[in-house]
Amino acid sequence: MNLRYHPLRFAENLDLSARGGDELHLIRASARGAQVELPGQWISFCLPLSGRLRCEAQDSAWEIDAGHAQVWREGPLRCSARQPCGWLALAGSHAAWARYLRNQHGDEVSGDAGGADLFPWEGPAGRDLRRLTVRLARRTRDVEVDIEPLLEALCAALVDQQRDLHQRLQRCSGRTLRRRQQTLLRLLRVQHLIRRHPDARLDLARLARSASYSPCHLIRIYRDVFDETPTEYAARLRSDRAWRMVRETRMPVCEITEALGFESQSAFCRAFKHSFGLTATEARRLECAQSQAA
Repeated sequence: MNLRYHPLRFAENLDLSARGGDELHLIRASARGAQVELPGQWISFCLPLSGRLRCEAQDSAWEIDAGHAQVWREGPLRCSARQPCGWLALAGSHAAWARYLRNQHGDEVSGDAGGADLFPWEGPAGRDLRRLTVRLARRTRDVEVDIEPLLEALCAALVDQQRDLHQRLQRCSGRTLRRRQQTLLRLLRVQHLIRRHPDARLDLARLARSASYSPCHLIRIYRDVFDETPTEYAARLRSDRAWRMVRETRMPVCEITEALGFESQSAFCRAFKHSFGLTATEARRLECAQSQAA
């Protein structure tokens, strides 16, 4: 069986950064302080079952809520839990994943394709994906059970969860599938930087360098693939965050203005009204009325 099981308990640390070979590693952590270090050449899938899982990469740190999942393949990754958190992770080299990733013709994905069927992604985990991951974790401990069908089913669920990315792959520039994959990976790297630095002023030159594009080329190709520019994507994320902070917190508008990086409170109020057709005060009154009605 090419799957190794690692149960982690309170404050245990698992360093897989020096591991190689074609094994997949299933990590099951059930207590605060458990931590795993993953090498940069690996693909990893993380699923918090309760609490919040903290992830740290070279250029950023973020948290994944329970019920969400993440696929990562953008350099070394550290996963840990500062608070009580139960989580599962499946990680390994491209070659380890290739055995269970199948293309539409049923052929194995070549290691040279760079783990073609899985891209960096984060979002709500579908019911099948959660069920298969938990089932795999339970059965891995039984050496008598054939878990390869479960691994293939889990990989199929992961690919299905990324349907939108695979559709956008067809829009990427490149004469070959490999080139299109590389283009999409570069754009997803830019998207990750924008998403993980919501408070920072957008630095288009830095984003372009991260993708090895010129700023003008990045704007054009990003719009071709995602139907918006990096600036528009950042603005949309900031608007969504503003809506949540106004509706779900009692932070004063001046503090929200500062947290979101607006130049002034009046600039925030104008942007909020333009995006939602309501002032922040009206949005909070609406939220209060809806809560009372419920």
